[in-house]
Parts: sequence; structure tokens; C-alpha cells
Amino acid sequence: MITAVKAAWALFLGLALIMLGNGLQGSLLSLRASLEGFDTATVGAVMTGYFVGFLGGSLIAPKVVVTVGHVRVFAALASLASASVLIHILWVEPIIWFLTRVVTGFAYAGLYVVAESWLNDRATNETRGQLLSVYMVVMFVGSASGQLLLNVADPSSHVLFVLISILVSFALIPILLSASPAPEFQAPSKMKLRNLYQVSPLGVFGALATGLAHGAIFSMGAVYALSKGFSVREISFFMGLVSIGAIIAQWPIGALSDRFDRRLVLTVVTTLAALVAAASVPVSAQWPTGLFVLAAIFGGLSLPMYSLCIAHTNDHLAPDQMVSASSSLVLIGGIGACFGPAGASWMMAQLGSDGFFWALSAAHASVSLFACYRMFRREAVPMDKQGTYVTVPSPSMPMASNLTERLDLED
Repeated sequence: MITAVKAAWALFLGLALIMLGNGLQGSLLSLRASLEGFDTATVGAVMTGYFVGFLGGSLIAPKVVVTVGHVRVFAALASLASASVLIHILWVEPIIWFLTRVVTGFAYAGLYVVAESWLNDRATNETRGQLLSVYMVVMFVGSASGQLLLNVADPSSHVLFVLISILVSFALIPILLSASPAPEFQAPSKMKLRNLYQVSPLGVFGALATGLAHGAIFSMGAVYALSKGFSVREISFFMGLVSIGAIIAQWPIGALSDRFDRRLVLTVVTTLAALVAAASVPVSAQWPTGLFVLAAIFGGLSLPMYSLCIAHTNDHLAPDQMVSASSSLVLIGGIGACFGPAGASWMMAQLGSDGFFWALSAAHASVSLFACYRMFRREAVPMDKQGTYVTVPSPSMPMASNLTERLDLED
């Protein structure tokens, strides 16, 4: 494993810099939009732009890579991402910010596609799973650390926007200088959504609902914390703890799902997430410090949900169907993420700031109820037929599709 990680250290460094910038940018923009006087609904609409662009980029970028090549696509998109963040300083207008978020989401989706394909090219059958584990740690640690960068400068100034641009620009250096000759790349095919739903209704519904919840968390979490009177330092810790909780809980939850009926584990985990989100409402009023503890617990329960949905879906598929099904689930989760910020902002407009956690609780409760329904409709997959849980990012983060799909096929 050490040898494999050493061979890919530059790629991991570049990805870590990208995630630092991405993690900081999401919270900074939602926080800055609130400071600029955007109402909650407007902030939700602006933040939706990222997921719209990310969804489009995940569909279009692979085709562009096939036509133009890895190096040119990565350099072009990194430059686009670096420049687009600076536009927020020049024009503080909701429509401009929305369009810029669309461009940013598109650029980041393409960056992840290219970087992951290079990482996949460095992996062998023996090291693929290990590299995926390291990749996940880099993604979550980078995202959490990006939140802490909110403390570097006043969010109302331009400094943090410039810092994001610098981080993304620096990410070019290790990746482009260390990249091996461009690997062969084929845009993954997708299974028809109706066919996928027939195979695994719970997997499809779960991916959609968790995508919605995760889009809401990373887009509106800072707005919620600001409305509760948190300082910038407290907001950064609040958002960072969500990712840290996921780092801690991903593997124990995965191990349980490999030992027991995966639907049962999924039901328990999503029910607990719904309860923790609901409990955050009274806790935020009576014990604000306790909200930090609940943020970590909620992140640990919520963020692994997408991986559980993929693993459950794969339990009902033949190996040669997993690649196209995984690509379709990415699409479904991305669609859910597009509605997350708008849904959470609408709930906050109706119920006040507590609507944020009520929205998250409702999303997870719907998965729990649907999972219980499905357990009465279909027998459990025999334990010896269940596949292996593989940790993957949520739809609001990089897909890791290349590594994950090949790992599934090998299993």
C-alpha cells in the first residue's frame, strides 16, 4: 500500500488542494451571501447553481476528455475554476453568483473526472481498494480542513476568494507535472432509470433523498449556523465536524452492512440520522454547544448513506451491470443534490432557521419509511450473495466512479 500511495502522492496532493478550495468556497459563499443581505430563498437558489453545473459536468466532461485529452481538459477547467471564484468579488448580484456557481460546479466535476481517471490508471487489482480508501480520507479531510480556512480572513473581504483561486491554481502543478501518459478513457454508459428502479427501488429512492440532504447540508449549513448567532470560527467547526463524523463512521457502518441485511442497517442508520436532526432543534435552543456534537454524529450517520444505497443496489445486479448502474446512481444523486439547497431554504423560510434540520430529518425519515416498506415487499438477499461495501463520496462531493466501478467488478 505504501508503495502505491507514494506513486500517486502528487495526485493526492493536487486533489487535497482542490478539496481545500472547494470546501472553503461552499461555506464562504453561503455565508457571504447572507452577509450581503440575500434572503434565505435567494441563497438557496444561488447555491443550487453548483449542483446544476456539477451534474452537467459529470455528464459532459467524460465526453470532452475522450475528444480533447486529459491534460488539456484538466488545465482548462482548473483555470476556469480559479477565475470563476474571483467573479464573486466583482459583481455581488444573485443572478451573477448563480451563473458563476454553475460554471464552478461544471469545472470541478471535470477536474474530478480527470484526476480520478489518472489515479485509476496508477492502481492495480491489488492496490485499487487501498487507493480508494486513501482517496476517501483525502476527500473528507480536505473538505473539513477547507471549512477551517474560514478563519484565515474576514469573510466580508476579498481575501478568502483570492485564497481559493490560489489553491485551485496550485493544484495544477503536482498533477500536471507528475501525470503519466494519458490513460485510455471511455465515458461510462448508464442504465435506464426505469430499469434501475425496477432492479432496486430502495437504492434509487435512497440515492435521490440522500443527494437532496447532502446538497442541503453543504450549501445551507453555514447559513443556518449564522442565523443561530455563531461566530465565523464556530461556523467553520460546525461544518468541519460533519465531514469528520463521516471519516470516523464510514468503515464501522460498512462493516455492519456486510454482516447483516443491508436494508436493516440502512433503515437503522437513516432513522438515527432523522432523529439526530430532529433533536438538533431543541438542543440548539437549550444547549448550543451540544449542536457541535450532534453535527459530528449526524455527519457520521448521513454521509455513509449514499455508499449504502450503492452497495444495496449492487447486491441485485450482475457484475457486468454495476458500471452503468453506478453511473446512473451518480446522476440520480446529483439530481437530488440540485433540489437540496432550494428545499432547505424553503423550509427555513417557512419555519425559521430550525427548518434546516427539519428538512434534513424529513429527507432521512422518508428513506427509513421506504426501506421498511421494501422489506415487506422483497426477501433479503442471502448473506453469501451480498457484495462488499465500498466507501464512496456523496453526490455533493467527487464521485470516485472509476475506482469504485472497477473494484465492484473485481469483487
